[in-house]
Amino acid sequence: MTRVSKPVVVVTGAAAGIGAAIASALAPDARVVALWDRAADVHRVAHELGCATAASVVSDEVDVTDRTAVSESFDRLTAEFGPVHVVVHAAGIMLPGTALDTSAEDWTRSLAVNATGTVNVAQRGARDMVAAGHGSIVVVSSNAVTTPRVGMAAYSASKAAATAFTRALALQVAPYGVRVNLVSPGSTDTAMLRGLYTTPEGTVGPHVGEPPLPDSALAALLDGDPESYRLGIPLRRLALPADIAAAVRFLVSDDARHITMHDLRVDGGATLDM
Repeated sequence: MTRVSKPVVVVTGAAAGIGAAIASALAPDARVVALWDRAADVHRVAHELGCATAASVVSDEVDVTDRTAVSESFDRLTAEFGPVHVVVHAAGIMLPGTALDTSAEDWTRSLAVNATGTVNVAQRGARDMVAAGHGSIVVVSSNAVTTPRVGMAAYSASKAAATAFTRALALQVAPYGVRVNLVSPGSTDTAMLRGLYTTPEGTVGPHVGEPPLPDSALAALLDGDPESYRLGIPLRRLALPADIAAAVRFLVSDDARHITMHDLRVDGGATLDM
């Protein structure tokens, strides 16, 4: 996966969706995969992954907005398994709201999780990697950073802040052999996306116990919505979490050894790669 043949890997937001898919994709090449999330489900996901891979899989309930908790989790992990070689920060929230009606609470929470959480995790990981002289960090951002979205004001702004910080970090640590990149998904078939819709009609795939994505919502995502100035998806499909995980796996691998500060868009062409 990296210059270290069997790295120690941290994945945040790993209790479900994109984070869980990333952990699964990186596990076959890792010595240790640490799944972090504030949700207790992270332990179940870790157990299931541990039964399916030869890597050691551990889990920790971590609130990424808490700098002390993040630091303590790094300390525990490195004390037991040694230095962390790969960090993938996928933890995030999406609180819908327009620029006119986003509440103060939603704004503060979005910045805390999506922006400050990125700083807490990526900064500590980078400091350890600079000391070691190598390492790879990937932050999962969003294609909404570069394209205004009606109804996603706080989300887009908080992801933009995370992206700007990540690029600045990448520039600073590059001379020390540490690579820092971004993966920016578009609409991805996760519980977070389906949770934005409550209409019981239709579904996409067998999402047992999760809210279905209405046919009307799928059509709007694929076709676009002129009323909200939103383009459709040229590839005519939603991304799956595995699509995002594959992009992350490439960026942390030696195949990407000369790539840093890059933002890899995985959105089926929805933002015309702008």
